[in-house]
Amino acid sequence: MGRRHDPERRQRITEAAIRVVGRDGIAGLSHRTVAAEADVPLGSTTYHFATLEELLVAALRQANEGFGRVLAELLPDDGRGDLAADLARALGEWLGGDRTGVELEYELYLAALRRPALRPVAAEWTDQAAALLARRTDPVTARALLALMDGICLQVLLTGGSYDEAYARTLLARLIP
Repeated sequence: MGRRHDPERRQRITEAAIRVVGRDGIAGLSHRTVAAEADVPLGSTTYHFATLEELLVAALRQANEGFGRVLAELLPDDGRGDLAADLARALGEWLGGDRTGVELEYELYLAALRRPALRPVAAEWTDQAAALLARRTDPVTARALLALMDGICLQVLLTGGSYDEAYARTLLARLIP
């Protein structure tokens, strides 16, 4: 029997890896668990991703798109409006729904501490987000805003607390010249 042409298989494997990490954490990620989740032969996962590091890189890249989309949608290019309010609203939308996706993104993002292969992907996301923010402020302030937003998100996630948009807006406004 000939090989089936399946151009979407790599993407399905990446999405399956994201689901596995979301459900079981990075510790639960293996080629076997991802193959089962994607409903593909084990050989397909190793064909597309020779190592788990490669699979984690693809998963982190895709997961990073979540907050990037929220930011891009809520930050108009025209530079008008209240940047602190816009960012506080973006954080609220990101944290306001099901936090599983947000937790997943942070788990993958923080995995870069121990997995050097993930560091360039985390840095890419930071650079892209900073460039997006720099359209509305200067580059140094953009980086400071990102750091504060990360801190707010981590505190909300780690404490299980609720997100306070007004408080976040006040903090963010203090950084904007």
